[in-house]
Amino acid sequence: MKSLGLLFLTGFALAAVARAQGNYEIQVYGADTQTPGTTMLELHSNFTAAGQKYFVDGQSPTNRAEHETIEITQGLNDWSELGFYIFTSERTGNGVQWVGDHIRPRVRAPERWHWPVGVSLSMEVGYQRAFFSKDTWTWEIRPIVDKQIGRWYLATNPALERTWHGPDVHLGLDLAPAAKVSYNFTHRVAGGIEYYADYGSLTNIASLHDQQQQIFPAIDLDVSPKWEINFGVGVGATASTDHWIVKGILGRRFDWGHHPRP
Repeated sequence: MKSLGLLFLTGFALAAVARAQGNYEIQVYGADTQTPGTTMLELHSNFTAAGQKYFVDGQSPTNRAEHETIEITQGLNDWSELGFYIFTSERTGNGVQWVGDHIRPRVRAPERWHWPVGVSLSMEVGYQRAFFSKDTWTWEIRPIVDKQIGRWYLATNPALERTWHGPDVHLGLDLAPAAKVSYNFTHRVAGGIEYYADYGSLTNIASLHDQQQQIFPAIDLDVSPKWEINFGVGVGATASTDHWIVKGILGRRFDWGHHPRP
């Protein structure tokens, strides 16, 4: 148990709102992948109640912006899945706009390996319009480690990001992880804390003022194996972070082959 706690705390110390996620898809991933023959359809709804009010380097302000992201994830086998994202943004004066698309393959350690923790690895590649992100092509590698200990759930995503096209190409790898601690109050309701951040270049960590860090008290509702429901309110902890964000995730799992989840 001590070693598991140390593993999580180490991941949490590395954990950091990620550039790839931005305010579009705010989620700490668990290690599970979708079962073969199943598809998860998710809607990520994020509203920035207090954020950047002015254009910076030609990028649209985030203040009072509503971001809706559609995520479609298909289970391939018992150790892999493939996800696809469609990002949109709506803000007064701009209307509803397409932001970009990402694709995300993910593999995990199968349950038959009987590892003491869940482990998976996702690779996310995608494009976003320069009006919303000065770095138009980005790549992310996201290790995922999680563990259920009684009523407690722990997860860490120490992500690394790389710009392929844009002004941040020269920065190399960017450290932008996330972490989550939650507690099952009942069989249906869990509550906890989610943490997201961006510490800047791995070789030149940004000052605290320039880092992005957000803390989300969040609730998860387990109403059915077919549904995923998450809600949280984020508080920006540094000057470079949007100060208030309200986020929700509504997911529906479809089983095309009647394969029970492990």
